[in-house]
Amino acid sequence: MASFSSKVGLLLTGAHLVSAWSTFTVPHTPGEDDTPAVLAALSSYAENATIIFQSGITYNIFTPVKFPVLNNVEIVISGNLSYPDDIPTIQGMFTFTGGSNVTLRGSLDPKWGWIDGHGQQWWDAQQQVNRPHGISFSKITNGVIRDMKIWKPIGWNFATSGSTNLHAFNNKIDAVSDSDVSFAYLCNGFSAGGTNMLFENNHIQNGDDCLTVGNGAKNIHFRNSYCEGSHGLSIGSLGSGGSVADVQDILIENIVMNNTLYAARFKSWTGGNGLARNITWKDITFYDVPFPIYITQNYWDQETGPQPNVTGSVNNTHIQDFLFENFVGTIKDVPYVEGSCVSDPCWSAMYFVPGATGKEVAIFDFYAGTAVNVIAKNIFATTETHAPVTVMCNSTTISTDVGFKCWDGPFIRTKAGLGL
Repeated sequence: MASFSSKVGLLLTGAHLVSAWSTFTVPHTPGEDDTPAVLAALSSYAENATIIFQSGITYNIFTPVKFPVLNNVEIVISGNLSYPDDIPTIQGMFTFTGGSNVTLRGSLDPKWGWIDGHGQQWWDAQQQVNRPHGISFSKITNGVIRDMKIWKPIGWNFATSGSTNLHAFNNKIDAVSDSDVSFAYLCNGFSAGGTNMLFENNHIQNGDDCLTVGNGAKNIHFRNSYCEGSHGLSIGSLGSGGSVADVQDILIENIVMNNTLYAARFKSWTGGNGLARNITWKDITFYDVPFPIYITQNYWDQETGPQPNVTGSVNNTHIQDFLFENFVGTIKDVPYVEGSCVSDPCWSAMYFVPGATGKEVAIFDFYAGTAVNVIAKNIFATTETHAPVTVMCNSTTISTDVGFKCWDGPFIRTKAGLGL
């Protein structure tokens, strides 16, 4: 993976070494929507250009901005951007439709360069229908997302489907509710789809996946970052509706997980197809996390009914060459409220896997005959109550050493788990 990081740097070097460069400074009218001026200028600044939102100005982004195909374009958000503060008016944010050598740059000034989504009102209303999302950075070759700051987003933040050779770094997402009774639901940090991507030095506080890696993703490297309050570092969900999954070569390393529901998670739907392979989570520090390591190949939607009756005729997404290495932290095994629970019982792992106690450092909910070479190595955990750490694993579903005794019981390392 080190060579991949070097590759990204080389590909992005010289992205703006072009001639006839032009600059558009976005105008601002107090109290009015500033988006029409941006839209009117895009056709003239879609190539070899910089588009600047000026520092010291709070712009009103009341309507969506859909960019044409861009080539050699930098969008600089030095000022603040604000959605409207009422639910009916809010429609969306930035959508990129393709291009090459595109940079989305925020500001290093702590007071400026913020995007204010006014998400609190949506969270308070528990409004989950027709929620606009954040920045769709799609179909971009040689892209950069850097120094961006997002405050109270309504939905997910960054999606990169169909892009290749992307570097996203030094970004901050603050999706934390002011209320104890409302929750920043479905505010994913980075939804990584595409190939050859490096995410590093990002700070994410949110209410859903810190990172989610979707179908078709390959060569994704996520490192040196902080996640708080989230649903973890997730692969999937994959295989919904029987679809064919293809996810390969994912490295997630040197991450701090603070008060998250999961740390490392893989989820694929019952009845899915395809393969997820060569996926590593390593050097993960976790604090107050109920489910540090969690795999399910039996994911389903509780709101639509009971778990499907799994038989030998049901397909499932295969998994191969998974490594969980160097995990250290504390398991939250005291009562807590999971704010994203919208079903009864809650959708979380405690109910997905009957018999879970909340003291498990690892839950391996495999589908028989579809998991190969899955290892948890150098795992060190304690519970908040100082009760013994346990695991859940059905030994009839996998034939190889998973790094601990595969059973529903105390966590006992095996030869593979000791790195021997």
